[in-house]
Amino acid sequence: MRRENQSSVSEFLLLGLPVPPEQKHVFFALFLGMYLTTMLGNLLIILLIRLDPRLHTPMYFFLSHLALTDVSFSSVTVPKMLMNMQTQDQSIPYAGCVTQTYFFLIFTGLDDFLLTSMAYDRYVAICHPLRYTSIMRGGLCTILVTVSWILSCANALCHTLLLAQLSFCSENTIPNFFCDLGALLKLSCSDTSLNDLVIFIAGVATIMLPLLCILVSYGHIGATILKVPSTKGICKALSTCGSHLSVVLLYYGTIIGLYLVPSSSTSSNKDIVASVMYTVVTPLLNPFIYSLRNRDMKGALEKLFHKAPVLNNNFFAK
Repeated sequence: MRRENQSSVSEFLLLGLPVPPEQKHVFFALFLGMYLTTMLGNLLIILLIRLDPRLHTPMYFFLSHLALTDVSFSSVTVPKMLMNMQTQDQSIPYAGCVTQTYFFLIFTGLDDFLLTSMAYDRYVAICHPLRYTSIMRGGLCTILVTVSWILSCANALCHTLLLAQLSFCSENTIPNFFCDLGALLKLSCSDTSLNDLVIFIAGVATIMLPLLCILVSYGHIGATILKVPSTKGICKALSTCGSHLSVVLLYYGTIIGLYLVPSSSTSSNKDIVASVMYTVVTPLLNPFIYSLRNRDMKGALEKLFHKAPVLNNNFFAK
């Protein structure tokens, strides 16, 4: 199908955040700082896991991929939002909007599947500790991550191809700071019933089923913890999954608030706040959650900082 037959809209307008003009620079500095902190925090996690042999375990293997996903996830939406705030240019080309939607969907799906893989890892570690090394082999971890990528890319490609078939006649204003799939479907002057059906099916497959698997995993974990006779054993079991459970609650809490809770036509500000929590705040907090609640990560961080001065002294000694 030729592009000119699909749509008369060559670009979309992103309304962005509902910020007073005189406070644009303040919010620009705030979100720039949050974005840079997200990048540094998640890249630091990847570096620590790469350098410290004690972190070469299945849990941290999944965590490194989750950190990479968060870096990519934030980079899909935040730089464009910052550029629009600084230049006051709210436009985004049609192709750029579809591309942003595609990568947004990829990394959203990756987050779902990686959190599910991490929940399974915690289930095996707590419920079947004696068989942990034989079950969570390197090959299985690689397969889980590879399947997560394949499913996420396939899901995003399906939505994007269906989106590319729609026509956009005149209305081109998106009441958000990124190209959300749901907002684009509302702007289309084509029949979107097939898109809505695919969104429902894909939502069940990529959001509800992973969430169900996580809940089942933690149900078994909870039942196992209750059987532990000592308080020390309970605290140790909780410490191994506390960070992951915190991230799960934060991540799925914002998803439910953004996509699953019915909203009225006058609640666009609420939707934007939920979007900020989902796309900006959650990737920002993940490194702090895993660093502050995890002794292994704190130990690797201290080892890195203690090692750095030694390396510098050796360099200057030469």
